[in-house]
Amino acid sequence: MAPDPFVALMRRYVVDYTNAHALAVCDEIMEPDYVLRMGPHVLAGRDESYKPATRRQLEQFPGLGLTVHEIVTSGDRLALRFSEHGASVRHDGAVAAWAGLGLYEWNGSRLTANRVEQDYLARRRQLADGVPDPVAPPAPAPWDTVAAPPDPDVEDVARAWAGTGLSAVPGVVFDDGRDDTALVEPDEVVVDDLFSAGRHAALHVTVHGRYRGGLDGLDDRVGAPAVLHANALVEVTDGRVAGGHVVRDRLGLVRALAATEPVAAG
Repeated sequence: MAPDPFVALMRRYVVDYTNAHALAVCDEIMEPDYVLRMGPHVLAGRDESYKPATRRQLEQFPGLGLTVHEIVTSGDRLALRFSEHGASVRHDGAVAAWAGLGLYEWNGSRLTANRVEQDYLARRRQLADGVPDPVAPPAPAPWDTVAAPPDPDVEDVARAWAGTGLSAVPGVVFDDGRDDTALVEPDEVVVDDLFSAGRHAALHVTVHGRYRGGLDGLDDRVGAPAVLHANALVEVTDGRVAGGHVVRDRLGLVRALAATEPVAAG
């Protein structure tokens, strides 16, 4: 059986480009107008924005590696759940491993866009305390992933769950797996992206509301306006979300809250 073409392209992305630190491969697998979105940030243009940002990452983590944990694709869209890991030259060689989840688009030959979230708050913790998290086991056969057709019913279940602000569900792992606290009480949840492949759904949401607490050093910001970006890859069984992973831009939320005024008591 021939490999799925989108999966084959992602193999080049992971093996030939990312893990080989071969930025020249980007020219072969990405369109010039490639766009990366992460949290509130947009890097538009493969050569103008994306490659310089990647080069800075590789300079900080000269041994950076990427481990694939899961691939889901419909043939038109693809979700990649992964960990990045390495030693930071800016932190005296401290080692970190952190979760990521990317939602990719292509045009049938090259990548056109990615909406990704990475758990940089977990990375910051590890670089500060010098104790790296373990890297989860790799997917046993990621490059043999077979495309599954979209399922509107699965998308409806995922969209309804997203409307809760991605509330905690048994079997769903949040970020580094240490806490599934709902950080923001939702007033509005925008589903920025959503697709399905078989019984899996991948989505990105932006949660607008008020900070509920749960982040160190920000107790005096509880009740402050807050915006949280998150990616999720979940499995839907019997009409409900039954498992999966969520990666939230917790560090972006920390930085935004730290820049606001404390909430007056009472």
